[in-house]
Amino acid sequence: MLFIWRGSVLKKIVVQLTIITLFSLAIYFFKGKIFDYKVHLNPTIFTLIGLALAIFMGFCNSASYDRFWEGRKLWGLLVIETRSLTRQILSLVKDSSPEAKEEKEKIIKLISAFAWSLNFQLRDKSGTEHLERLLSSEQLEKVKNKKFIPNSILGFIADWLSEQNKKGNIDTIVMTSMDHQLNQFSNISGGCERIYNTPLPFAYSVLLHRTVYLYCFWLPFGLVDTLGWMMPLIVLLISYTFIALDAIIQEIGEPFGEEENDLALNSICRTIEFSIFEQAGIPQGELKKPDTYFVD
Repeated sequence: MLFIWRGSVLKKIVVQLTIITLFSLAIYFFKGKIFDYKVHLNPTIFTLIGLALAIFMGFCNSASYDRFWEGRKLWGLLVIETRSLTRQILSLVKDSSPEAKEEKEKIIKLISAFAWSLNFQLRDKSGTEHLERLLSSEQLEKVKNKKFIPNSILGFIADWLSEQNKKGNIDTIVMTSMDHQLNQFSNISGGCERIYNTPLPFAYSVLLHRTVYLYCFWLPFGLVDTLGWMMPLIVLLISYTFIALDAIIQEIGEPFGEEENDLALNSICRTIEFSIFEQAGIPQGELKKPDTYFVD
């Protein structure tokens, strides 16, 4: 674990740590003096400030992780709901003609398209390559200029279910059950949008960021007389702890990004598509089952 680079925030903060270490070496060289003025800071002050800072960082870390975990639960629920809706379409829609089988496969592809479109909406990307693969040309034209493509795709699925109900292929009870599944899709989409559109309060981020760096740059003055040549190393260790946690808080607070510690939405979407295509017997083509949710 000491030498793992992937997933570590060290590469993000190495410049800051280098600057703080060089600054600490300069303070040690000049014995804590600035222009012949000796800066006297009692180490006890840093103990009190560090304790308060740690408590505040713990609060911010909990708030960020709550956002990350809620996002993960929503996408985990989406995996479950897509499989459930696929099962209902395959087993409860009575029409078993070849044309109906082809229609069912198109709807199952729409379910996969919903997951991919939600993924790319949360990442501010178009995802055209997946929509072209899963939607018909007519559907592509309808969603081309839409801002909320997942909602449009749910509309396509709802229209098909309504048509099947009118044809007598599904009764009202089954229709109600499937409509509940679509409502769950809407709830998942809305929950993800809420996390995406409501970041942690900016005042928290600014206060935490400023306090951490002020603490780390003042720390050498308080330790230079008591630790001597070990002071730069101890300052580096303490600075790494605080600055790295600050970076982690900022990173996991936005769980739908594409950084290494964000949710692996592409892997989850591939898992959804693989599993529901397998249920329906749709050829997978070049699609391979993902080995993990942690690699995007």
